[in-house]
Amino acid sequence: MHPPLEPFATGRLRRPGGVELYWETSGNPQGKPAIYLHGGPGGGLGQGGYRRRFDPAAHLIVGVDQRGCGRSTPWAIDDLDRLDENTTQTLLDDLEALREHLGIDAWLLHGVSWGSTLALAYALAHPSRVTEIVLTAVTTGARSEIGWITEGVGAIFPEAWDEFAREVPDGIRVVKHYSELMRSQDAATRAAAADRWDRWESTHISLDPAWQPGPLHEDARTRENFATLVTHYWANDCFLRGADAVLERAGKLAGIPGVLIHGRRDVSGPAITPWRLHRAWPGSRLEIVESEGHGGPIEMELTRGDRRVPVVGRLWAGRLMGARWCRVRA
Repeated sequence: MHPPLEPFATGRLRRPGGVELYWETSGNPQGKPAIYLHGGPGGGLGQGGYRRRFDPAAHLIVGVDQRGCGRSTPWAIDDLDRLDENTTQTLLDDLEALREHLGIDAWLLHGVSWGSTLALAYALAHPSRVTEIVLTAVTTGARSEIGWITEGVGAIFPEAWDEFAREVPDGIRVVKHYSELMRSQDAATRAAAADRWDRWESTHISLDPAWQPGPLHEDARTRENFATLVTHYWANDCFLRGADAVLERAGKLAGIPGVLIHGRRDVSGPAITPWRLHRAWPGSRLEIVESEGHGGPIEMELTRGDRRVPVVGRLWAGRLMGARWCRVRA
């Protein structure tokens, strides 16, 4: 990874409805533009470790806290009456507004987990504004993926899933039930549901070699905000239903260079997702890291690429840090 670096500029972009998006830029102001799209929905930029995946001499590195989380305001839990305005299409509009605000013609997209879904949706909506795409821990927002992570994977963790789902009425999707709890007028109901959601998320990633015991979010307020946004998006199939589904449109990405990096041991998001995307996306390259789960250190090194080339370029072949991965070519 490249050495840590701090932003050379930060700002707040005003959007309709009283929303203010926090953004930051680092690296080379005259470099190749690249934007990082964080996970969640609701994960935020965190401590800025994403910057280390880009060559700071070669890239103008853009980060943004998606609406409702991070340093953007208001948080989702502080504006529940307008939660329905927080959709994938709104996020795409936010990204376009930011691109125009920063005076960028086109940029490289780097997305992790949910950020990969957002990157794909953006590229499909604005292909002329995308130079390359690098996705790590790949998701596409499909209902089958959401069903697996909230219900199907319960076959591996039946005890935890029973606690997670035992109060869900028959015939109701688990994620739909939780999305309703997270919009309750009762603060105690929301807090309890957020705690159960966090315990479930921590459970289904527990087979990841890098897993650490304990809650995903130590802070109760952050935990509640994250659960509110995730359940809102997942209950609505990430607002990418039918004709808007990513996989069904992936062939339209032909001509945009893309690299998909995924851990074989990603129990939460099995490798079938990037495999299907790779098969549907002409010219894409799939890198499977055999020893890792959902976005481990080797995957992040592969995301960075060779020190001698930009993020999208020739990736190391053979062995890295003593671990194996396999390359699937188009």
